[in-house]
Amino acid sequence: MYPSSGFGFGSNWLLLVGLPLIVGLWAQFRVSSAFKKWGEVRASSNVTGAEAARSILQAAQIGDVDVVETNDYLGDHYDPSSKRLCLSSKVYHEPSVASLGIAAHETGHAIQHAKAYAPLKWRMAIVPVTSIASRMLPFVIFGGFIFHITGLITLGIYCYLILLAFQLITLPVEFDASRRAKIILQQMGMVQPGEEVAGVNRVLNAAALTYVAAFVATLGNLLYLMSVRDRRD
Repeated sequence: MYPSSGFGFGSNWLLLVGLPLIVGLWAQFRVSSAFKKWGEVRASSNVTGAEAARSILQAAQIGDVDVVETNDYLGDHYDPSSKRLCLSSKVYHEPSVASLGIAAHETGHAIQHAKAYAPLKWRMAIVPVTSIASRMLPFVIFGGFIFHITGLITLGIYCYLILLAFQLITLPVEFDASRRAKIILQQMGMVQPGEEVAGVNRVLNAAALTYVAAFVATLGNLLYLMSVRDRRD
């Protein structure tokens, strides 16, 4: 029999999908709030995010990574395939506590890459299959619930399993990059003990929470699909 609640209704959906969704929105709000607050606090070193990234790369003896500007707000990332460290305009140009924290975090990924950090290698290896699963998932879920095709629901479960594995691997990658950033910024004197160190910690801790929230949301969706399939069998 088909579940009487349907997709989007019922206690299972509220617990496994709705609640993680709220947590994810709250995590994104925390990131935006932390970035806004500490993006207005100028670091005493007067070093911009781009300058910090290049200095850290130089200190780590990494000379094959380009530091470039991207127009995406909070779109900062390290691309291991092209060895490009992309910093959003505000992070790239401004010497704020938030800019230094984010720039150092992304540079931490470049250091991981140079040192062949195992979880990063695993994440890079699973990216192609993760991309396929992400593109398939909306069509699979739509078809499974609209046309009541249990086989598509099962395929959706496999897609979520792939995404869950990717996000599980992502957690140590992101936590380690933040750990490196906090240490390096103090060692190189780019942030000072007290308010500046506290600001970097709050920005990076808020960002880390978004990855935890994404993992929980994916796990919730997976468990919900499994419950729907079991009720239809």
